[in-house]
Parts: sequence; C-alpha cells; structure tokens
Amino acid sequence: MGSMMSEISVEDRIELARAVVSIMDEWGVAAGDQLAILGFPEDTPPRKLRLYRDETPLPDDAGILKRVEHVIHIADALRTTYPISRNMRSMWMHRPVRRLRSRTPVSIMVEDGLDGIIRIRSHLDCSYMWDATGSSAAGGR
Repeated sequence: MGSMMSEISVEDRIELARAVVSIMDEWGVAAGDQLAILGFPEDTPPRKLRLYRDETPLPDDAGILKRVEHVIHIADALRTTYPISRNMRSMWMHRPVRRLRSRTPVSIMVEDGLDGIIRIRSHLDCSYMWDATGSSAAGGR
C-alpha cells in the first residue's frame, strides 16, 4: 500500500505546495520554520521553499501531507476568526496566547512538531477536537 500522497496527482501536489507556502508566508513564518512545520528533514536548506512556490510538487510523503492538511485547516479557522484582517491572523500566530501557556502558535508548531500543529488546530477549531474526542470516547482513533 502506497502513501496517501501517491493518490494525489502531481498537479494537486503542486497546488498544495503553493497554497501552504503562501499561507505561511502570509503568517510571516520564516523559511526554516516553514520547513520544520511541514516536517522536512532538519538539514533541508531554507532556499528549497522557493521551489514549492513555483512548479515543484510536495514530496511523496504521507507525514508532510498530514501537516499540510492541518495547516490549511488552521488557515481556514483563522479566516473565520479574523475574516477582515489578514494582519490579525499573522499577529495571532506570533503573539503569546495565555491558553497555550503563553507560547506563540508558531513556536508550538515548530518546536512540538505534529502534536503542536494539532494543538493549534484544536485550539482554533473546536469542531476538530469535538470529532476527535467523540471518536476516541466511542473506542475509535
């Protein structure tokens, strides 16, 4: 059985790459931090992100796809929370949040990996946690 990415066309992986890099650019996330959030190896040079702004598809990696999915959902939740101001979305990502132990959402996603990304999504999107909590309570995931 192949990875989830194998089921996505090259064209769709190119569009996902552009979208997720654009989202994190809008948030003001540094290139190295973007790579960390997406789960690239630590030795990946930050200049590699430039390729994903053009015609390079995301790697065929299920872990990266999962992170991309969460980042896109975080962006959607921020658009709902701050529908008028893109600046507020970026500010929220870089401002310490009391309910997140006064850490910034970006630092949580970079330092805590996938668990941190899920934590930020859960914080912003109560329906995501509701589903996860309901499934686990019923003996699911």
